[in-house]
Amino acid sequence: MSYYLYGIDFQKHNEEVKQVWDAFNAGKPIRVPVTLGINPRIYLLNPELNKEGVTFKDYSEDPDLMAKVQMQSQHYVRHNMLQDMEMGLPKDGWYVYVDLQNTYESGWFGAEVEYRDGQVPDTRPILSEDNKRMLFDKGIPDPFKDGIMAKNWRFYEHMKANLSNYVYEGVQAARVALAGLGTDGPFTMAANLRGGTELCIEMYTDPDYVHGLLRYITEATIHRIKSLRQALGQELKPKSFFFADDSIEMLSLDMYKEFVLPYHKMLVSELGGEGPHGIHLCGDVGRLMPTLKEELNLNTWDAGFPVDYAGVRKALGPDFRINTGPTVALLLNGTPEEVDAECKKILESGITEGGRFVLIEANNLSPCTPVENVAAMYQAAKKYGVYTY
Repeated sequence: MSYYLYGIDFQKHNEEVKQVWDAFNAGKPIRVPVTLGINPRIYLLNPELNKEGVTFKDYSEDPDLMAKVQMQSQHYVRHNMLQDMEMGLPKDGWYVYVDLQNTYESGWFGAEVEYRDGQVPDTRPILSEDNKRMLFDKGIPDPFKDGIMAKNWRFYEHMKANLSNYVYEGVQAARVALAGLGTDGPFTMAANLRGGTELCIEMYTDPDYVHGLLRYITEATIHRIKSLRQALGQELKPKSFFFADDSIEMLSLDMYKEFVLPYHKMLVSELGGEGPHGIHLCGDVGRLMPTLKEELNLNTWDAGFPVDYAGVRKALGPDFRINTGPTVALLLNGTPEEVDAECKKILESGITEGGRFVLIEANNLSPCTPVENVAAMYQAAKKYGVYTY
């Protein structure tokens, strides 16, 4: 098992990728597409790749180093990780961006970013029993000047001004983006700031506070995203909005409807147009998905695990796009034969009915994942994910 893949005909691969996606988007897929969720942690947290020993703290505090690591990471992925995306050197240049991982929202509200050995950056809850209304008193933070968003805008301006200097393997970076235009979701953010256990207890002991916190977070999120869109000259209400809220896995359907659904509706109404919209939800949320589909006008679910593959397809219908696949733990620790068997089980479960299924890792590929296991997943789609008409 290794971290490098050899002998790929990138031109042939890219031609096939175009055919696969053209057919998928036309509603006549020829086979199940395969994509991978990957970010620079796959490079930074793999000592075999990160020969210079760059830490996440180093990466997070230097915009030029951030750009360099991103180009190195993209180069690695584009030459070693088989998926239905363009491989080889990019024709249109590298893509660099302000990368604050999943700390950008908590950090904006005032949580301190912590760097832990062998892990991505994270934050701790800042709202205790003694100060749990602290954020209400402070008001909505500034999307450009407060907390980690000040760093976000500063890094973005720097990277944009230095774009021509970002060159790797003879290819220049061509575009830059900033963080903060999405959201990990109001309930997840409330759990991050207050603590998941505390938040769930207070849904019974102090429901008014929970509603107040979720309303505050939602209104702040809408303000931040609209402000950033306006500053970048983007459409203020695009047709579709895609967001996440993984922590709703902890809730029953009734609790979701009472506490979280009103704020999801606010997000979608204020940040998206007529839709349909999409959501990323890890975990065992199949019981919630029909309600989310109906109430939020969703047509895409980026799923994790566990998933009742046949059950969710039946519940959501053949026209609803579902992205899921083998767990990242299996891809990291399993054998190619085990990956093949798991993909076969998924692809033959009935989830591919209707042609709106994409095979992905569930969810976000782990550092040090062997390329042989990724290749086994890709080849499984070619064996078991073919459509016949």
